[in-house]
Amino acid sequence: MIRKFFLGISFFACFSVLCSANPVAPGSYRPSLDAEINLRIDTTPRRELSINAGPYKPTLESLTQYQYPEWFRDAKFGIWAHWGPQAVPRHGDWYARRMYLQGDKDYNYHLSHYGHPSQFGYKGIITLWKADRWDPEKLMALYKKAGAKYFVSMGSHHDNFYLWDSKIHRWNAVQMGPHKDVVGLWQKAAQKYGLKFGVSEHLAASYTWFQPAHSADTSGPYKGVPYDGNDPQYADLYHTRAAPNDKGWLTTGTEWPVDWYNVVKELVDNYHPDLLYSDSQLPFGEVGRSMLANFYNGNLAYHNGEMTAVYNCKEPSDGMWVQDLERGVQDTISLYPWQTDTSIGDWFYATGQQYKSATDILRMLVDIVSKNGNLLINIVQTPEGDLEPDMLSTLDDLGKWTAANGEGIYGSRPWKIFGERPAGATTVKAGNFNEGKIKYTAEEIRFTAHGGNLYAFLLDVPAGDIRIKSLGKTSKWNTRPIRSVKLLGSTAKIQWRQEEDALVINKPAMLPDWKVLGWRIELGE
Repeated sequence: MIRKFFLGISFFACFSVLCSANPVAPGSYRPSLDAEINLRIDTTPRRELSINAGPYKPTLESLTQYQYPEWFRDAKFGIWAHWGPQAVPRHGDWYARRMYLQGDKDYNYHLSHYGHPSQFGYKGIITLWKADRWDPEKLMALYKKAGAKYFVSMGSHHDNFYLWDSKIHRWNAVQMGPHKDVVGLWQKAAQKYGLKFGVSEHLAASYTWFQPAHSADTSGPYKGVPYDGNDPQYADLYHTRAAPNDKGWLTTGTEWPVDWYNVVKELVDNYHPDLLYSDSQLPFGEVGRSMLANFYNGNLAYHNGEMTAVYNCKEPSDGMWVQDLERGVQDTISLYPWQTDTSIGDWFYATGQQYKSATDILRMLVDIVSKNGNLLINIVQTPEGDLEPDMLSTLDDLGKWTAANGEGIYGSRPWKIFGERPAGATTVKAGNFNEGKIKYTAEEIRFTAHGGNLYAFLLDVPAGDIRIKSLGKTSKWNTRPIRSVKLLGSTAKIQWRQEEDALVINKPAMLPDWKVLGWRIELGE
C-alpha cells in the first residue's frame, strides 16, 4: 500500500531536532527503541483478494445458506481476553488514541510519565508490554470452572498491533513486546480444556481511529511539533494520513479495505478459529462479504464439511451471521441467535476501576439467554497478564452458580415468552449500551426451556412467596400440568400450589448463597 505523505521525511527530521532539545518529563521512563523495533519497512505488495474455495460466495444470496452451529446455540456463555499493549499505562480503553489528543487525561498522563508523543509515542508503549505473569492454561482452567463454554482472544485492537505470529506485519507480539504468540497460546489452552476458540479483530476501524497520531500540539512548548505517527518509517503501525473527510468509524479509503481483508485472512486461515468477531458492522461491502465467504469456506474445509464457524458483528443479518450488541441487550426473544459483548470493568486494565459483581453478570446472563442470546464477557487482565484477587473471587462465584443452575442455561432454548416484568416497569429498548438500565427485582422473572422442563429464574431474592403468573391455571401460556418444582442448588423440599392466576411457591427457609434463583418446573403432558 503506497500513499503520499503530507509530511515528508526531511520535514519530520527538522522537528526531531527541535524535540531533542526538550527533555523528557521528570520521573518518566523512555527505554531505547532500537533493540525492539526493526526500522526497515516491509514494502512487499499486498495480495489481491483470494477466497478459499467452497460453497460460499461474496454475495448476500450465497451467505443466506448459513446455518448457526449448535455449539454456539448451546454454549450461552463465553469469556473474552480484551488484552494487549494498551493495558500497560493502566489507564483503560483507547489509550493509543487518546495519548495523542492534547488536553485529554491520557495525553497528560503520557506526557508526565513517558514524555511527549513526538519523542515517545505508542510504539514505545508496545516495547513495555512483557506479559511476564501470563499463564494461559491456568487462566483457562479458571474460565472453564466459571462456566465458560467458549473463549475469545483479541487478535488486534484499533492500535494495529497483532497478537499472533504475523508474516505480513512486523508489529506483532512474537517479534515485539512479550515475544509470544498470544493467539496461538490462548488457542492451545482453550483446546486443552475443551472450549471453543474465537478471535476478535478491531482492525477495520483502526485506519481512522489512529489518525490523531498524525497530529501535533496546537499550543504550548511543543506547538506544531508532529507526533511520531507522522514519521514515514512507522507508517505500517500508525497507517498513513487519511483524507480530511475520512472520519467515520470505517474508512472510506479505497486501498485500506484490501489491506484489512488480507490481514484477517492470514489470521483465520492460519488459526482456524470457531468464532470471529468484528468491532463494527460487516465492513467494506463486497470486501467484507469476501472475508466472510473466505472464513466460512475455510472453516468447512478445515472441519471436513462440518460448519463450526460463527461470525459476530454489530449488524442484524436475517441469519447470515450473529448480531452482536455491545454492552446492550434485546428487549424480547430474537428470531435469530445473537450475542452481547461486555466487560466486567473497563475494556483494558485501569487502576482502581470498579468491576461487575457475579450477581450483575448472572442477571445479564439469564436475561440474555431467555431472549435467545449468548453473553461474551471480558475478564480484565493486568498488563502482566494475571488477574486481581476480586476478579478471582467473582469467577469462583460464577462457577458455583453455573454448576448448580447450568441445566437451565446450557443447551436451553427460549420458552414461549422471555419472562415476566412487574407492572409499570420501564421497557428498555433493544440496542447497544443499554446494560444497567433494567432495574432487577424479584418480580423480574426469566424463562428458559431444556430437556422437556421449564426453568424460571428470579433475578433477586424474594421477600415472601413467589408468584409466577404465566403458570397459573388460566394462563394462556401454559396448558400443561405442573408435576414438580425444584430450587436449583438446594435440597429443600419445595411447597407449591397452582392457583387460577399464578403458580405460587412458598419461599424456603434456606436459600442458596446467590441472588439469582433458578427453579426447575417439570411439566406433564
